[in-house]
Amino acid sequence: MSLAPGARSGRAARCLVFGLAVVVWRNCRTNSFICGPGTSRPPMRVHMAAKPAISLRAEGESTLDKITGPKLFKSVKKLEGVHTVPVTLLRVASGVLMIHHGSEGGFWPANFGTPGFDGFVDFIVKPYFGFLPGSPALWSAIHDYAEFWGGILLAVGLFTRPAAVTLFFTMCAAVYFHLASTGAQGFPFGHVENYSYNFEEPALYAFIFLLFFFNGAGPASVDAIIYSKIGNEEDEA
Repeated sequence: MSLAPGARSGRAARCLVFGLAVVVWRNCRTNSFICGPGTSRPPMRVHMAAKPAISLRAEGESTLDKITGPKLFKSVKKLEGVHTVPVTLLRVASGVLMIHHGSEGGFWPANFGTPGFDGFVDFIVKPYFGFLPGSPALWSAIHDYAEFWGGILLAVGLFTRPAAVTLFFTMCAAVYFHLASTGAQGFPFGHVENYSYNFEEPALYAFIFLLFFFNGAGPASVDAIIYSKIGNEEDEA
């Protein structure tokens, strides 16, 4: 009896499905890792070679790779080697630039009787810091000593934290003075004649000094030399 073409193709498809079912059934009986515990063979184990991790750090990494690759988003954890250079320059520059602020009216601080010192007393301390106890001239002298000697200590990196916190408070006082005398000047989008807000400079200095108060002077400093002699590295966890 001859079958129609559609019937013949359907029968062939059923045979193919049946054959595949037999192959799968045989595999299930011999390979337990596919269909559960086997009955005649121990389970087949597939050993896969571990793929080596892909390193994002190339052997011949260029400077361009460092500023355009993953390291663009990496923060420095330790101030070592070349990373100490910008921090040291920032500390020395901010300390040296602070020295002349503490020598109103002369080379040394607290030049009593000079026009510079007396002007600071009359036009800054008396009108804006009159609430402080004691003589305005005394507070002017304290201001001068803090900025003059604090700047020197910060520049060389000696007693950096006490110097930094002292300078931080003097800058906070300077920010207060400028805000009290000229206001915020439209900060942050206002435009002023001298192209910078009056409180801008002491505010930036304050944050710099706060940085060194929390982090210390860095490796290139007198403080680091002293700590290498008397410090206990076992305390560093």
